[in-house]
Amino acid sequence: MKRKSAGKRALKEIDGRVEKSKQAVLAATFELLVKLGLSGVSVDAVSRRSGVAKTTIYRHWPSREALLMEACAQFKSSLPVPNTGSLKGDLEALANEVVARLQHSSSTVMPSIIDVAERNEELAALQAEIHAQTREPLVTVIGRAQQRRELAHNQDPRELIACILGPLLYRRFFSREPLDQALAKRIVERALGKSK
Repeated sequence: MKRKSAGKRALKEIDGRVEKSKQAVLAATFELLVKLGLSGVSVDAVSRRSGVAKTTIYRHWPSREALLMEACAQFKSSLPVPNTGSLKGDLEALANEVVARLQHSSSTVMPSIIDVAERNEELAALQAEIHAQTREPLVTVIGRAQQRRELAHNQDPRELIACILGPLLYRRFFSREPLDQALAKRIVERALGKSK
């Protein structure tokens, strides 16, 4: 009986160490992604930064690409769906959430993902998931507004979403002008003005 419980304890310790080393590798990979982009991340650099041996890294991820895919998957997270009672309020809440995410250092990786997605099917699928998760709450609040007759039923949600996300992404990645809540509010007002 003692032998069995000692064996279980040893397995738990091994599992704990394995999980700890995997988390260290993913954290180091994510940090390097933010700092250097996809092309700047190597297994050697991840090994140095995490303190985990390359052989251990390759035991869990068969290739650099597999490691990058799992680290990039951390960018997938849905926006909360607000319910302020009005389309304008909901869209402003979502635009502010997008602004907050674009101001986070991890947003620097997105252009790199989009670039590599042009040539890599797996990353293209991941980029499509990230896009869908950003877009879905907007589709939900627009659909709700159409049910309340606050917005015409023939209004294409994609156009309204592009009118909101487009200027935010342009300012973050092209003009590099500041992003703030006042800007988010103006963008929503302009987008709603065009949709009438």
